[in-house]
Amino acid sequence: MDFDKISIDDGVLLVQMARRAVTEYLSSNKKIINSEFDEKFSFNAGVFVTINDESGLRGCIGYPLAVKKLSNALIDAAISAATDDPRFSSVKQIDLKKLIFEITILSKTERIFADSTDEIINSIKIGRDGLIIEKGSQSGLLLPQVAIEYNWNAKQLLEQTCHKAGLPSDSWKDNTIEILKFQGLIFKETSSNGKIIQEKFQ
Repeated sequence: MDFDKISIDDGVLLVQMARRAVTEYLSSNKKIINSEFDEKFSFNAGVFVTINDESGLRGCIGYPLAVKKLSNALIDAAISAATDDPRFSSVKQIDLKKLIFEITILSKTERIFADSTDEIINSIKIGRDGLIIEKGSQSGLLLPQVAIEYNWNAKQLLEQTCHKAGLPSDSWKDNTIEILKFQGLIFKETSSNGKIIQEKFQ
């Protein structure tokens, strides 16, 4: 299945599975197995699972590149976002009724080649593009929705992605840096275990 052919119905199934995978893992310490889901989403894709509660972010982990089948990547990312994000304590079963699940399916990355800093900035569209910035072993990624949430412009998104990579904020101007952009399909619960919608910023 192509990135552009993923539907809202697919998104609903994926968000529901993210929640089910975490619920199953917290209750039994086992990874959920669902052959029908596995067959439907057997193509490779990058995906991130974001978990929020009333105070904000509770966990976010994923796969930037299409290195695994979407079915497997989603389940692994959901469990890791709930239990292995080093910024937060592990989610407990009692927390589930307060959590909101969101998934982002990533397109293929496209490297930004530009002759000037203005050209780099103009090649990024806020709300459409997420960024990956890499230098050697250092790498940082920000999803497309993050710039909207924090009301950043393209320059601020570049600076914050550098910061995420552990680099000085103006490192994006260095021609030894690799800047990659990608798009995301975002599906999320509107409330804990509530209606699932596709988030669109354009």
